[in-house]
Amino acid sequence: MWHLENTYHDQLPAQFYSNQSPTPVEIPEMVYFNKELAKELHLDKVLADVDFTKNILSGKAILDQTNPIAQAYAGHQFGHFNMLGDGRAVLLGEHVLNEQRFDIQLKGSGETKFSRRGDGRATLYSMLREYLMSEAMHSLGISTTRSLAVVKTGEPVYREQVSDGAVLTRVAKSHIRVGTFEYARVFSEPSHLEIFTKYVMKRHFPNLLAAENYALELLKAVMNLQMDLLVDWMRVGFIHGVMNTDNMSISGETIDYGPCAFMNTYDSNTVYSSIDHQGRYAFGNQPAIAHWNLSVLANALLPLIDKNQEAAVELAKEVLNPFREEFIKRHDAMMHRKLGIVHTNQEDGDLIKDLFTLLTKHKVDYTNFFISLKDPTILLGSSLIADEQFINWQKQWELAHQRNSDQEKGSLLMSQNNPRVIPRNHLVEEALNYAAGGNFEKFDTLIKILSDPYSEGNTLQVVPSEFDLNYQTFCGT
Repeated sequence: MWHLENTYHDQLPAQFYSNQSPTPVEIPEMVYFNKELAKELHLDKVLADVDFTKNILSGKAILDQTNPIAQAYAGHQFGHFNMLGDGRAVLLGEHVLNEQRFDIQLKGSGETKFSRRGDGRATLYSMLREYLMSEAMHSLGISTTRSLAVVKTGEPVYREQVSDGAVLTRVAKSHIRVGTFEYARVFSEPSHLEIFTKYVMKRHFPNLLAAENYALELLKAVMNLQMDLLVDWMRVGFIHGVMNTDNMSISGETIDYGPCAFMNTYDSNTVYSSIDHQGRYAFGNQPAIAHWNLSVLANALLPLIDKNQEAAVELAKEVLNPFREEFIKRHDAMMHRKLGIVHTNQEDGDLIKDLFTLLTKHKVDYTNFFISLKDPTILLGSSLIADEQFINWQKQWELAHQRNSDQEKGSLLMSQNNPRVIPRNHLVEEALNYAAGGNFEKFDTLIKILSDPYSEGNTLQVVPSEFDLNYQTFCGT
């Protein structure tokens, strides 16, 4: 028997959620099931029965003694504040393993109180996309929500065209967002902000509860998690695409794989999202947006930081102001690892800056460049190789690399921090188009390749000429 708890329902005021069962579907069909994740969660035996599993994970059946809910939250979407909430998702409850809680959420499970004229459903294509992307991120070693299953509903979903409907089972440390704190501050009763904040800290940061200023310590903890997450995104060229405050997880996990994509040719201004017309969430803007989102979190926490608002603002600023300097420090340390530099000095800052200038100038593939540094048999492109600036840069890099007392350590750092394969846009689209039509051969192959991205046995990926020029990703709603 599978028992799910729901502390979100049991310990928080009713304003934070709506009691909500999934909308049942008639003919669920298991399309993809994550056996590895099920085993990690000790659910492999519980979910061995395919009929039981597809019924529960489609919303056709409900587990006994559970309290499924849709969570309320708000958020700044492209800078504009809105009341939001789970418009097409239901939290079944929390799976408890070794005193750690994992939210089990059904995405695409039907209308809720927060649907805002939406149908509450999701297409098979978009749910398979989240499955592929989230599991690829996990294999890259980046903090992320996971995907347990995709179940086809047997019902049509109407978007630009008629598509097969599907439900994704998403697993997360929690689905608490910056936007949930905004909701608590703006739309809930004043006393509820403290109740909610202490609930979050008990769940995610129990060691900070006894701090003299627990709200300020929470802000610091979330900022540290977000900086580390953003550094990892930049390491592999990931572009989230829609870094609204409702898509920023308090637990530091990557959440909501809508218009996300991975950058191929290096350009800090790269945008793939069809709705990001101004480039707000471009690759290079992501750290600044994270800082902005954290300021929104700080604003929500002000009444708990200090009863005097001016004093609270000053304390919050003391936490947030070092963000840029600290992020650059962590980002440079990450770049040293990508470049295999064990013993660093001040000149390496210029080495990194000059590299980005060269990669932009010559439109170099970001992923393949670092693989080519380690493997000189791989050609980088004639224009880059012939550039006198690059020739000098490479000499400086080699000198920096030679500072390593152990050359193998530098080489190992490069192997551990530079994936040979990423979810390339053309391969993702090809796999998804076939899978949405019922042919999973290419999807299976891509999932397998992406499950071991640092393996030197992987063939270097080459992007078709000009594929990305007009490539766009979409929200899925």
